Amino acid sequence: MKAIMYQAFGNADVLQMVELLKPAIQSGEVLIKIKALSINPMDWKIRKGEMKLMSGTKFPKYTGADFSGIVEEVGSSVPGFKKGDEVFGVVKNMMKEGASAEYIAIAASQIWKKPSNITFAQAASLPVVGTAALTAIEKMGRIDSTTTILVNGATGGFGMILLQLLKQKGAHVTAVTSSNGTAFAKRWGADMVIDYRTEEVLSRKETYDIVIDLSGKMGYADAKQVMKPDSKFLNPTPKPIEIPASLIQNLFTGKKHVIVLADPSTKYTNDLLYAVGQGLDIEIHKVFPFHAFKEAYRYAERGGYTGKVVIEQQ
Repeated sequence: MKAIMYQAFGNADVLQMVELLKPAIQSGEVLIKIKALSINPMDWKIRKGEMKLMSGTKFPKYTGADFSGIVEEVGSSVPGFKKGDEVFGVVKNMMKEGASAEYIAIAASQIWKKPSNITFAQAASLPVVGTAALTAIEKMGRIDSTTTILVNGATGGFGMILLQLLKQKGAHVTAVTSSNGTAFAKRWGADMVIDYRTEEVLSRKETYDIVIDLSGKMGYADAKQVMKPDSKFLNPTPKPIEIPASLIQNLFTGKKHVIVLADPSTKYTNDLLYAVGQGLDIEIHKVFPFHAFKEAYRYAERGGYTGKVVIEQQ
């Protein structure tokens, strides 16, 4: 089978397509022919070596965490799945594993049946950003109509899900995006939209109960300028040093620096499946064929798009 891997840290040029044996499954695993995999910022953060403390430095490494596909083979102790089922899922440890191949052998606990009302591309786009959005909301604590939330970088895949779920909670949400994302931010539930190309959000007089930065460009030090005295800054893309540093910072200030580390689980996926059933909007910005994987990753890393970028296979 074909698979995408890399033997050194670097930009998309280090990615290469190789031939590997089709994986054999164990009794608790399922073999899936992959139809689509989505691209997430963590993919290139790991590949560029920014997460070495967590990913390690052993090669080869693979890319791609969440995927969708068709069940090819089922392990002897796996209930609930059969050959031909359309499913989606996520690797257990995206720091050390990847789904960028024609087939994947994976524990049955890491996959779920694909709803019939969404495409393979949409299903592959759900686990990582959906779990991250639900984890962030959990970290926010009690949310109601009086809660003011600033979402910076609001119309990527993470923001797409987060805005819709926050709207269901009734929070007052201000979204920061580019002019290209304004209409989407409004459609997904933002009460106010700021175009960062024409207005600097940190210079505004408004302050917020919660600030969450999805762009990776607004750090805790900057966010404090627009935070209320007892508020939270949610950081879903922390540098390794920020994880212990935030614990120390939080001892001395009412403005808390909260690290958001998501771990896909059945609990969160069931919530996502419910949201899909209620009409969750999953915007696929662009789809690349499997052979154009380098182009796909280069495009995704440039940013500036709305929704998700996906790689599909025949």
